[in-house]
Amino acid sequence: MSKELTREYINELKSVIDIRDDREALDKLDKLHPADIAEIYENLSLEEATYLYLLLDPEKASDVLVELEEDEREVFLKALPSEIIASQFIDNMESDDAADVIGDLAEEKKQEVLQHIDDVEQAGDIVDLLSYDEDTAGGLMAKELIRVNENWGVATCIREMRKQAEDLDEIYYIYVVNDENVLLGVLSLKALLLASASTRVKDIYEAEVRSVWTDADSEEVAQIMEKYDLIVLPVTDSIGRLMGRITIDDVVDVIRDEAERDYQLASGITTDVETPDSPARLSRARLPWLIIGLL
Repeated sequence: MSKELTREYINELKSVIDIRDDREALDKLDKLHPADIAEIYENLSLEEATYLYLLLDPEKASDVLVELEEDEREVFLKALPSEIIASQFIDNMESDDAADVIGDLAEEKKQEVLQHIDDVEQAGDIVDLLSYDEDTAGGLMAKELIRVNENWGVATCIREMRKQAEDLDEIYYIYVVNDENVLLGVLSLKALLLASASTRVKDIYEAEVRSVWTDADSEEVAQIMEKYDLIVLPVTDSIGRLMGRITIDDVVDVIRDEAERDYQLASGITTDVETPDSPARLSRARLPWLIIGLL
């Protein structure tokens, strides 16, 4: 438990929940990061956590849900109606996070949640992402990005970018495509700002751009982003059409898992174990290597 979330703080929060003081509960959560609120969940009953999360504004509630551990999130979502999951959480998530959440649901509830999503385009994007293996670039990517056509003028480009930016928290790159949606390159904001209104995108974009296919292994994606210090990587299909983008936070878990496997190999551990595992389990995992070393 972090230093901000002391036992005294948790007990005070529980007392506020018991008397259903909505205003006081929100005040206690107001300054907390979504990751801290997710940590609080571990110290609450399912009923207490449900009450607390439904008080949050939809955007913050969706951020908290993403921060929960998968098993905790699964228990929490089972207790909520499908329409609440769709309106309170999914509608306020980027497509990759929404696909991760929905992908953990039972098949029947998954379909119910998808049917309750008001934005048909968003629901379609989520369905597309669910079709990819979770250990591939397609399974990691989000659909939201900024794309402009090479034939657009600067004025058209800015107008269309404003529409697309509504679905994004951060804008990293502006991707340039042709009429067939094939990725051609990237357009810098500096080039866009310095160009005259009559300039066309094809005259100012940079053709060099690194990308991966949708079926690329997630570890390959992590290695590319780590090697070239990339914060975002575009994803294309096998004929080069722009399908989505992966940000560095999407591959943090992949990098961490890879590091844990390297640690296990270096320690002579041959089976999957977690850091908190018992000494007996760790010993069993290392036993084959110890025997080989003894021989």
